[in-house]
Amino acid sequence: MNITPLMNDGFDGQPAKRVLKYMERHKDQGTPIVGIYCSYAPLELIQSMGIVPAVLCSFSDAPITSAESVLPANLCPLIKSSYGFILEGTCPFFSMSDAVIAETTCDGKKKMFELAAEIKPLHVMDLPQLPDEPEALQNWTTMIRKLQRFLETTFQLETTDQKIEQAIKNGNKRNRKMRKIYDFAAMHPPVISWEEMYDIGFLTLPSTADEVLPTLEKMLERLRERVKQGVHFGTLDSPRVLVSGCPVGGDALKIFKIIEDCGGLVIAPDSCTGMKAFVGDIEENSPDPVKALAKRYLEIPCACMSPNDRRLELLSQTIEHFKPDVVIDFVLTACHSFNIESYKVGRYVTGKHDLPYLKIESDYSDNDVGQIRTKIEALFEIIQ
Repeated sequence: MNITPLMNDGFDGQPAKRVLKYMERHKDQGTPIVGIYCSYAPLELIQSMGIVPAVLCSFSDAPITSAESVLPANLCPLIKSSYGFILEGTCPFFSMSDAVIAETTCDGKKKMFELAAEIKPLHVMDLPQLPDEPEALQNWTTMIRKLQRFLETTFQLETTDQKIEQAIKNGNKRNRKMRKIYDFAAMHPPVISWEEMYDIGFLTLPSTADEVLPTLEKMLERLRERVKQGVHFGTLDSPRVLVSGCPVGGDALKIFKIIEDCGGLVIAPDSCTGMKAFVGDIEENSPDPVKALAKRYLEIPCACMSPNDRRLELLSQTIEHFKPDVVIDFVLTACHSFNIESYKVGRYVTGKHDLPYLKIESDYSDNDVGQIRTKIEALFEIIQ
């Protein structure tokens, strides 16, 4: 079936190049750019100051050899890839960033940040990892206020609670539009592909509401037109797959491609590079918009949190809405938090939802593509 791409703008299948052009345009206009490494960086605060956020987490196998000249080989590939690009000076997003925001999500990143701080101005936010403790919200609110002062001092800019409030409202509008787009993957068969969901999310995060909302509305119009025309991906018999776990992008997209090669459909990319970035709204019109930001970001269910019951709660909501046939948990090699948590996730998926579950542990190389394909083919045989 010949399906017209949602983003028919000359960059289809190349989200990084599209975002790079966006960054270059803002850089040429004198707009400050700040690099971020994780979903816990408060985008609304950054954008309330007219600063453009650039995502720096890397998913390429290419610079890992360079990184291993400094970092241990048995470290998470995301950290090695990100630092390898810094060492080689080949990451345009890092090069364009005037400063970097980092969060203490894991031990490997914390120590890598010390090395990156030798190259760029870098501000580390101490992320509370016991999110249900009463002190956590107060501490994270303080961290966001400290970040505000760092950005104001570094860029000689100023924001206010009123500007932050407006950015919150704009962010909520963006997230609601994105959730409507993902709803088309809940259809059976889905009307949107995993590539399109990934590309749209990649484009959306650095953009302001004024820039991205018209684009998202166009995407929704095209998706509605697909429904009218009976356009869809796969068939009613294609295995519907929810992919949870570590961030997926670049060379790690092999997991999505293998699933597709085996006849499956990725209908729910449940990670911080997928749907998680757009789940839920931030409280509007609160007495303290920074505290509202802190509350929302603390609710992100990353495996660095303990306990991380919110991940299981969100997983249930996602399963009920998207109705997958199987759940695959993608874990990056040496990501101990997600790897250990996979036991609870598997027990929850098979016990509460009676769904087949498979954990795939991998890195960014293609050495294990055949092994992964064999495991996924065996998984699909269970449901056919």
